[in-house]
Parts: sequence; structure tokens; C-alpha cells
Amino acid sequence: MEKRNVLFVMSSLRNGGAERSLVNLLQLLDYDRYNVDLLLFQNEGMFLKQVPKAVNIISNCNKLYTLYDNNKAEALKHPYLSAVHMIGTFISRKKTNSVAKSRQYRWEHFYKKIVPELTKEYDVAIAYMQREQTYFLVDKVKAAKKITWVHNEYSQLGHFKEMDLEYFEKVDKVVTISDLCAKDLKENFPSIAEKFVVLPNLTSSQVIRSLAKEFYPSEFKRDMLNIVSIGRLNAQKGFEFALDAALELKKSKVKFHWVVLGIGSLKEELEKKREELGVQDCFEFIGARENPYAYMKNADVLVQTSRFEGKSVVLDEGKILCCPIVTTNYPTVYDQINKDEGVIVGMNGKEIADGILKILKDPHQYSEYLSQHEYGNEKEIEGYYQLFNLQ
Repeated sequence: MEKRNVLFVMSSLRNGGAERSLVNLLQLLDYDRYNVDLLLFQNEGMFLKQVPKAVNIISNCNKLYTLYDNNKAEALKHPYLSAVHMIGTFISRKKTNSVAKSRQYRWEHFYKKIVPELTKEYDVAIAYMQREQTYFLVDKVKAAKKITWVHNEYSQLGHFKEMDLEYFEKVDKVVTISDLCAKDLKENFPSIAEKFVVLPNLTSSQVIRSLAKEFYPSEFKRDMLNIVSIGRLNAQKGFEFALDAALELKKSKVKFHWVVLGIGSLKEELEKKREELGVQDCFEFIGARENPYAYMKNADVLVQTSRFEGKSVVLDEGKILCCPIVTTNYPTVYDQINKDEGVIVGMNGKEIADGILKILKDPHQYSEYLSQHEYGNEKEIEGYYQLFNLQ
């Protein structure tokens, strides 16, 4: 069988659920069937080392890198592009009322005109992230089939729907990661409802369990409760709720140490709130980690405080590692967690703290149930192959 040429387009391989999901997919692909190229808007990230050697990472898109990188050295090499980046970003933010919309505006009015097309032609090209990666796929890639991904509830993204509709109409399929996310997309774009497809994030239990054994986290305390949270430090992940919950636990005289793995734009703001609440002695932001699995395996509780998710990669990984879970009650969580796997609570510190205390009454009840079930879904890759090979 002749190999098909496939392109994946992604923002970067920094920390994040979508990034880990892509790396998982790349690790599971059959390279006897596909020649795979990967284009990153920012050619960096801690997951780069986990990309299989069979994947060709495109490295000659200097214009793209400059437009999406705030690196001063690169800016000096390409002053015109750096000026477009600064002026385009400034004007786009003035013209719109959100970061998401400003990035849409910036692509349409500034970047689209100067980003070059890829010269290579593909059988299948995939934008593995919504917004600019999708726009690049449509405007700058030649492919017989084009597929894009939406990793969250579309209604929560705050996009210009008219612009996204224009682009979604030009791709063959729009993939999302849960039935609820697909329902949301169909409600927002009823005229193209037939384009939406549900495929789960791929998670290899064998790989995750192996990595989880590599070390015991040095940040953990052996004489107290260890809590872990993982995610970008942005508004979606709701870490201010976690800080409020830490204060409630401290008031309850619980001995605990809570670590958050992740980086993001709200780091300084969250650290300031941590000081104001006086929980800096028991709550630590430790940055991103290439191997988060050892933290989940050895934690007493995994806490997710998100305002919204598509389908959480972190929760799937936590279940594989038999870590009891406390999570907030965003709409899609009910497809992912049942009462035997963890506790679903409201989006406030008091309820999150109460959920943690509930777990502590009988943590083995949850971990025992999790250990008796298989949560890896490597076999679901067949659905990806069917999608990529659509005629």
C-alpha cells in the first residue's frame, strides 16, 4: 500500500492537554502507512523530545516563527515582520474586546497577507487546534483533504462565529473530542452539522504507567496530604478556586501540600492572591513538567478546577494512574467522571475543599475502583485512520 503524506499543524508543543494529545497520537501512528510532517507556529516546547523520530518537523518557516514569537533576537533579524507583529497585535486588540477575537482579526487583516504558502502538497492536512492553525490550514496549505480540531466547547471560546463558519465550510471535517462538544458545534453551525465528527483524545495506559514510575516528586511531603493540579495558568483552568480551597483546608487544620504544574499568563496574579490569602506555605506553583505522571501516581488527590473543558486529558491520565479525583462541574465533566472515580463539586473554594475532605474519608474506595478498570484507549486510533483515509 502506498504511503499517504500527512501534515499536522499545531501552535507549539508546550504544556497543555491538546499538545499532549497530539504527541500521544503521533506516538501511536503506524508509520508504515503514513509519511508525517509536523509544522509548529512556535518550534518549541517540552514535548518536542517525545515526538517520534519518524516525524519530520518542518523547520524552515521563519516568517511564521517571527510572527508568533516574542523572542528579541528573532525580532532583530526580521524587523519588518516584528513590526507587523507589534502593530498588528496592538490594533487587533483595540478593534476587538477579547484576546481570542483579536487573534482572529490579526490573522485576517495582517498575517494572512504575508505568511507564505507551503509548497509541498499533502494527501491529508490536519490543524490540531482551532483558530489560527485552522486558518493557516485553509489559506496556506495544499491538500486533497483538510481536517481541523476543536478541543473545547465552542461557545466558551469567544470567537467571531462568522469567520469560523467561513473556514469550517472549506474543510472536509471538523473533529471534536466529546458528544457534548459536538452538540455545541452543531447548535452554533447548523448549516454544516454533517461536518462534525467525535474522536476521543488517545491515551496509552502502558506508556503513562511506565513514565509514572520514573521518580518520586521532590516537591511532595511524605508526612502530609499531597494534592496535585495540572494545567495552564489561565482563566479557563480556574486556579483562583484552588487557592480559595487551600485557604478552607488550612482553616480546617488539614496538613497538606498542593502543587500546580503549569505555566501561563496569570502566574503573577495567582501568586499575588496566594500571598494575600496566606497559603504560600502549603500551595506551590512549580512550573511545567515534561513528566507529570509521577506527580499524579504519587498524589493523594488530583484536583481540577476548570471553568470549561472539551474532554480533559488530565482526568483520563489520572484515572489510569488510580488517583482519586476532585473536579469542578463544567458541563462535559459528567461524560468523564462517575461517583466511584471521584467527586464533582461547584466552582468555589468551599465546595472544592469539601470534595477533597470527602475523598480523604476513604481514598482507597476510589483508587481501588480505578485500579479495576482500563482507561487507556489505544484501539480508538482506528477511528483516526478511517478519518484520514476518507475518499
